[in-house]
Amino acid sequence: MPDTDLLARPADSAAAQAGAAVRALPANIEAEAAFLGAVLIDNEVVAELKTPLVPGHFFEPLHQRIFERVLRLIDRNAVASPVTLKPYFETDEALKQLGGVTYLAQLTADGQGLLHPRDLAEQIYDLALLRELVHVGRNLVEGALDTSEEVAPLDRIAQAEADLYKVAEGATTGSEAQSFRAASLGALKLVEAAINSGGRFSGKTTGLDTINEKTSGLHNSDLIILAGRPGMGKTSLATNIAFNAAARAMRDRRDGIENSPGAGTVFFSLEMSADQLATRILAEQAEISSEKLRSGRLSREEFQRLSFASQELAELPLYIDDTPALTIAALRTRARRLKRKHDIGLVVVDYLQLLQGSGRASDNRVNEISEISRGLKTLAKELNVPVIALSQLSRAVESREDKRPQLSDLRESGSIEQDADMVWFIYRAEYYHNALKPDTPDETSSEEARMKYSEWEARHLELVNKATLIVAKQRHGSTGNVPLLFHSEYTKFSSPEHRDYTSYD
Repeated sequence: MPDTDLLARPADSAAAQAGAAVRALPANIEAEAAFLGAVLIDNEVVAELKTPLVPGHFFEPLHQRIFERVLRLIDRNAVASPVTLKPYFETDEALKQLGGVTYLAQLTADGQGLLHPRDLAEQIYDLALLRELVHVGRNLVEGALDTSEEVAPLDRIAQAEADLYKVAEGATTGSEAQSFRAASLGALKLVEAAINSGGRFSGKTTGLDTINEKTSGLHNSDLIILAGRPGMGKTSLATNIAFNAAARAMRDRRDGIENSPGAGTVFFSLEMSADQLATRILAEQAEISSEKLRSGRLSREEFQRLSFASQELAELPLYIDDTPALTIAALRTRARRLKRKHDIGLVVVDYLQLLQGSGRASDNRVNEISEISRGLKTLAKELNVPVIALSQLSRAVESREDKRPQLSDLRESGSIEQDADMVWFIYRAEYYHNALKPDTPDETSSEEARMKYSEWEARHLELVNKATLIVAKQRHGSTGNVPLLFHSEYTKFSSPEHRDYTSYD
C-alpha cells in the first residue's frame, strides 16, 4: 500500500499519521529577507521585476508588511530605505522580537540579494503558488470526504477547477479583499484609457461607434445580455462585435500597440456550427450575400474578395466552440482553458437558453436559468472579461401594438435582468413593417389599393436598413436608444454617420 493512500481504513490512516513527520508549508524566509535587502538598497529592483510579486506572496507576515510599505513609498516617488521605514515600524511587535528597527538595517548588511534579485523574486512567487496549491488540495480532500446529501460532486469538481485556475493565474487567498487605494488606481486606469481613446470609450471596443459612445465600451467583469425576437439580428450583432474586437486586437498586435481596446474572443455557438459561423463572418467582411455563398453563384471578382478576406483573417484571435448542449460548468471550464492558453478578453454565448444547468434544477426551468445567469456573471468576474450572452424574448412582444421589447419580456427568469450589468434589445421596425406589405398593385388594382401600397412604400423607405439597440439597463450609465444600420444582404451592422436618435423607430 502506498504511504499516502487517501482511501486507507481509519486504523491504517491513524497509524500513518502517527508515524509521519509534520511537513511545513513551502517557504524560504532567508530568500525573502535577501530580496527585501536588495530592494532597500536599490529601489529600482522593483521596477525591473518581471514576476508579479505582491505582499501576499511573502510567507512571513512581517515581510509582507515591509514590502507593502516599500511599494507605497516607491509609488509616492519616495526613497524606501531602513531609515525611511523606521517611523512605520517602531511600534511593530513582530519586529521588536527580532531586535527592533535594527532588523531593517540587518536586511541590507551583506547585499547578497543584489546579485540575483529576479531569481529570489521568482522563488518567492513559486513557493507562494505551491502554498496556495496545498490549500486548494486540502479543501478538495475535505470536500470529497463530505458525503452528505447536500453535496453535489459536480459542483465540487467545478469549484476545484475554479480554484486551480486561480492558482495558475497567480491568485492567492490573501488577495480577496483590496484596499480602496488599489481600487481607486484601477478606476484611474479606466479614466486614462477613456482619455487615450479620445474621450469615446474606456472598455473593449464593439467596433460600432454609436454603441461605444453610449456604453463606453465593454467593461471587464460585466455581463451583457443581448436579447431580441427571432429575425432581429441578435447573432449577427454578436458576431459583428466578436469579429471587431478580435480584428482590432490583431491589428494592434501587428503594430506593436500595447493596451489595445481589442480582445481575443471566444464565441460559444450552441445554435450554429463553427463552419456556418465562419461562413457568416467571411460573407460580412467580403460583403457577399450569404445566399450566394451557400449556392456557390459567385463572380470572379466576388471570389477574389472572399479569398482576400480569408487570407486577411487567417491570424484572427477568434475562437469558436460549437459543442452542443453545454452545461454552465463545462462552459466555464472551457473558457478558463482558453483564457490560460490564448489570453482571451471577451466571451460571447449564443444563446443563454440553450445552456444546461447542473441537473438538480432540471424540473424547474426558472431555477435552472437563474443558475445559468449567475454562472455567467461569476465567469465574467473570475476571468475579468466582459461576457455577452444572447437571450430569447417571450412571445408577449408579438401581442402588443408597440413591438419594442421591455425588460419584462426576458424569457423564463427575472434573474437574467438582476444578474446583468447591461441589458440590450435589438429592434428593427423594418422587420414588422415588411410583414404588413400589401400586394403590389397592377393595372387592375383599385385606387385605394394603390394608395395603400404607396403609403406602405413611403414608410418602408424611412425604415429600410435602420435598427435600434435599446439599452434597457446599464449599471454604470444611462439607458436609451442607440441608432444602427443593418445591411440585411450581408447580415452586417454598422454605425450611421449622424447621431440623430429621434429619427430611429
